[in-house]
Amino acid sequence: MFRANLERTGVYPSGGPEKLSELAWSFRTGAVIYASPTIAGGVVYLGSLDTYLYALDANNGQERWKFETGDMVGSSAAVANGVVYFGSCDGYLYALDANNGQQRWRFQTADWVVPAPAVSGGVVYFGSDDSYVYAVDASTGQQKWRYQTEDWVRSSPAVSGGVVYIGSEDGYLYALDANTGQLRWRFQTADYVDSSPAIADGVVYVGSDDGYLYAIDARTGQQKWRFRTNDWIRSSPAVADGVVYVGSDDGYLYAVDARTGQEKWRFQTEDWIRSSPSLSGGVVYIGSDDGHLYAVDTRTGQERWKYRTNDWVRTSPAIAGGIVYIGSDDGSLYAIK
Repeated sequence: MFRANLERTGVYPSGGPEKLSELAWSFRTGAVIYASPTIAGGVVYLGSLDTYLYALDANNGQERWKFETGDMVGSSAAVANGVVYFGSCDGYLYALDANNGQQRWRFQTADWVVPAPAVSGGVVYFGSDDSYVYAVDASTGQQKWRYQTEDWVRSSPAVSGGVVYIGSEDGYLYALDANTGQLRWRFQTADYVDSSPAIADGVVYVGSDDGYLYAIDARTGQQKWRFRTNDWIRSSPAVADGVVYVGSDDGYLYAVDARTGQEKWRFQTEDWIRSSPSLSGGVVYIGSDDGHLYAVDTRTGQERWKYRTNDWVRTSPAIAGGIVYIGSDDGSLYAIK
């Protein structure tokens, strides 16, 4: 799923390429790719603004099937128990058979469904531009509960310890009971929260358009620290080994001490970073609006390699089998090894 797991830490267990070898393959869709790829069972699932969700062979990029929705697909897919869940700008959350792309069910909201869903305990959690956070039965598509925020929900939910954590463009991060949808707490920032939260060691990390990366106690909702960048944070943080990594519209990738909020290093790209970092094998992979995918050493912050696409890279890398997969605004998915 998006950010690799329910806690959205961005940690992929199988190491990606430490040295750039070659482009394994690329696949061209009919429009810009905002959705991050998801890998499950040797298949890459990818949405495109051309209205399709694609299922591609992870080894060679051959199309297995595609499914057409009624509008752009900017949502990253989640795959669980042989079912692919994703949203579309036609207002629906879809559940498809992972083997053949046949629709199992769809659930209607009142506006775009852009965030990536999370599937936990037989329930699908997701947000919509209609301002609601939804919990839907993963088997039937029946609503279990919904919670209303005060603006669009573009943040993807993280689920941990029976709590759903999700941001809204009303400026709040919400902690909702996963079973009932009741509010546990909410934390206010000074601007949109489109960044998706990451959870590690009882702390929730999330960015805001106010330029801060926040560390919040997962149980109480109290701020532990905040770290300031010089522009919006639409990037979702990654967390591993006591370090938080996040990109900013100021063009930097930051590594921040998870306990103290002190900067360890920063890595400069040539444009905004809307991509979210992914971690694997001592390397952090991240895209930039300068058109590159970067591989950066997690310890030193030094560039190991970079790969150029033909447009912005706003999707988040997915890693499997020594290959890193990334989508670009040029409409192509790249598999790099």
